[in-house]
Amino acid sequence: MIRSYRDEYDDYHSSEDQKKKRASRNAARNKMKKKGKAKKGDGKDVSHKDNNPKNNKSSNLKMESKKANRSRKT
Repeated sequence: MIRSYRDEYDDYHSSEDQKKKRASRNAARNKMKKKGKAKKGDGKDVSHKDNNPKNNKSSNLKMESKKANRSRKT
């Protein structure tokens, strides 16, 4: 079966909830850049300790390798 990226976007990525989560993740990354903890091309992700992308409190954010951040079970 061929993957339909258009259908995937229409069904999942364009939903209001996903848009808000994505915007919050981007805001978290920008917050870490402002603090000097993240740089463009550093190969790291901003990790939300409680796995809630909408919680951008400083105490909930940390920098982590992509491998560590994306392999954790939610």
